[in-house]
Amino acid sequence: MVKRVAIIGAGVSGLASIRCCLEEGLEPTCFERSNDVGGLWKFSDHAEEGRASIYPAVFTNSSKEMMCFPDFPYPEDYPNFMHHSKLQEYIRAFAQANGLLRYIQFETLVSSVKKCPSFSVTGQWEVVLEKNGKQESTIFDAVMVCSGHHVYPNLPHDSFPGLNQFQGHVLHSRDYKGPEAFKGKRVLVIGLGNSGCDIAVELSRLATQVVISTRSGSWVMSRVWDDGYPWDMVYVTRFANFLRNALPSFLSDWLHVKKMNTWFKHENYGLMPLNGTLRKEPVFNDELPSRILCGALSIRAGVTEFMETSAVFEDGTRFEAIDAVIFAIGYTHAYPFLDDSIIKNKNDEVTLFKGIFSPVMEKPTLAVIGLIQSLGASIPTVDQQARWATKVFTGSCTLPTIKEMMDDIDKKMRKKLKWFGQTQTLQTDYITYMDELGSFIGAKPNIPWLFLTDPRLALQLYFGPCSPYQFRLVGPGRWDGARKAILTQWDRALKPIRTRAVSEAHRPQPFYNLLKMLLFPLLLLSVLLTFY
Repeated sequence: MVKRVAIIGAGVSGLASIRCCLEEGLEPTCFERSNDVGGLWKFSDHAEEGRASIYPAVFTNSSKEMMCFPDFPYPEDYPNFMHHSKLQEYIRAFAQANGLLRYIQFETLVSSVKKCPSFSVTGQWEVVLEKNGKQESTIFDAVMVCSGHHVYPNLPHDSFPGLNQFQGHVLHSRDYKGPEAFKGKRVLVIGLGNSGCDIAVELSRLATQVVISTRSGSWVMSRVWDDGYPWDMVYVTRFANFLRNALPSFLSDWLHVKKMNTWFKHENYGLMPLNGTLRKEPVFNDELPSRILCGALSIRAGVTEFMETSAVFEDGTRFEAIDAVIFAIGYTHAYPFLDDSIIKNKNDEVTLFKGIFSPVMEKPTLAVIGLIQSLGASIPTVDQQARWATKVFTGSCTLPTIKEMMDDIDKKMRKKLKWFGQTQTLQTDYITYMDELGSFIGAKPNIPWLFLTDPRLALQLYFGPCSPYQFRLVGPGRWDGARKAILTQWDRALKPIRTRAVSEAHRPQPFYNLLKMLLFPLLLLSVLLTFY
């Protein structure tokens, strides 16, 4: 029987896993190589080996009501989109409030995780630890890998001929710690992701010239969405998700492109994705179009070749006299302490059932938490993953057969390739995924029933933001404050921005907006019938 659980990493995934282990009566021990919790959000002024690294100007792309632990809302005066230091405060507060720190061994490196010789019977793992220059080995009944996937930078030198002869400074975005060193320089940023755009926008205020090179383009979204509300509180709803999945592809694709182009026409800025109908994760940057309009930076095609001081682009143009090249092209999914075959067992791709369990392992005693991407926030996602994983450990939930798991993986992969493209295989549909895991543990809200018993709540659940509180509303681990949190989420969202109250606060009315949408075609039809 599973009892002792090793948890690798004390970021949000690790903290969620500790808490869920305790809820299930397990004995967690978490190993963290740094001296604090937070993982990705623990800022350091230099990149540390084996740890995620962020730059000083990082703000969250998910709003506070959509990225909290489901039973631990942010203080109402916290800004909707937080500086990394504010989020780190929250993470520490969560760890302290739940008494999690006593289960963490800081400054301890996990160097190896291997199956015990008796694994096929016991499911146990041998975990080798390093601390203060000494190694020790410990046996655990289960392992939860929570070390993240923003650690090992992707630097494909083979994809950029001539890079070795380039005489300027070359670095990855994980090593970027501010614009000062680039004052008066000519800088090429390769990659149109969130990091690349953030860095380019910041550099454009001090550098002489900044160019972003992109091969495929990207949709760019503002954090400020319809009527000034946080984008995800308007966009990530069950009703919107239903429309995206239920409408015919041609109509769903047309609506997607139209919505993405509402803020500005991407083709005019050189940002238009090669395949605009794919639901690849967009870039969130409120300043990029403005900096392009002001001539502070420009967008160019992909790089085909580097010279000693210049780069040649796919369209034949050049960027001359380059002082520095910053690669912002993501990370590799590496766990150096673990045999690759456990995570990748098909065509060298991540092959995990629901992104968590290997489908071919004799005993389901190793779970990967957080190796997934979606338009939803990571904190509620990893909380849901950890809840299910620990229930699998205890036997409260069971996995399907190997064939059923492989069939599910193949089916999901085909859908991912259709929706997100070849390069986005970690991407998933947030609400569908959360509901799947919720149904496994009995935490998926029964919305049709709530329309009969609690229509006010049901309207918020279906037409309002799909906030994390929904997944602690019912079932094991339910939170008594979930209903109130859902009904007051707009109050907390508006609180920090209504510092000068000029009238009564306006809140979205999604149900009435839906009625207006439905009434318009009926009105049009009645007019046509009247005259014809």
